[in-house]
Amino acid sequence: MDQTKTIVFIHGLWMHASSWQQWMEFFNNQGYKTINPGWPGDSSTVAECRSNSQSIANRGVEEIVENYAKIIRTLPEPPIVIGHSFGGLIAQILLSRGLASACIAIDPAPMKGVWQLPFSAIKASFPVIGNPFNVSKANSLTYKQFRYGFANAVSEKEAKELYELWTIPAPCRPLFQAATASFSGIQTKVNTQNTNRGPLLITGGEKDNQAPAIIGKASVKKYNKKVITDFKLFEGRGHSLIVDSGWKEIAEYSLNWLKKQGL
Repeated sequence: MDQTKTIVFIHGLWMHASSWQQWMEFFNNQGYKTINPGWPGDSSTVAECRSNSQSIANRGVEEIVENYAKIIRTLPEPPIVIGHSFGGLIAQILLSRGLASACIAIDPAPMKGVWQLPFSAIKASFPVIGNPFNVSKANSLTYKQFRYGFANAVSEKEAKELYELWTIPAPCRPLFQAATASFSGIQTKVNTQNTNRGPLLITGGEKDNQAPAIIGKASVKKYNKKVITDFKLFEGRGHSLIVDSGWKEIAEYSLNWLKKQGL
């Protein structure tokens, strides 16, 4: 009987699914199977996404979650899900619905009920949510916005390289849904009281402006303590931590955490 575990990688806003390629190679070499489906409307390459930005416009959280749920249901057993940023929120929703065996949410977006929204997160999101007419559109980050929201903890040279390599247009609707998560945001609701779910690791980056660590810490507090719910702070790290030159630190910590869970 095949005991190989499958990991489903879930990207966040403004990053292409192929940004997980180093992680996939790393976990493949550790004996896991890996897949990295895109969001509905994503094209297969960064260049295609940039040239066809409106194909992903007006996609909400529930549509994105269902896209991954449909893929997961084709697998022989519930996979491990690893998500970054908005992908971390989506991964938590999938775990809470019993569709995953374990979840690692790396610097996730806020779920419903998490009201902590530091100034840096508001500033990073304001170019989108500052204009309500953006809700049904797709938006691309300028380099200046990417530098502040994602790549503030790396050199200027590396920040520019990451921007050119991985950034794509993203639907604005999920950002509006997260911004109202504390008082409405039914689409961003996570069933934190499900005691039948698998183990969960949430991480935060000390210098993350887009999804500050306080969001992850507040999310952990929402969960039922009867099930493993861990938090890890990565010192000196920003929101680009899964793709920048220090990505392997996070990948190795994630691997060791999964091993501790018997996965």
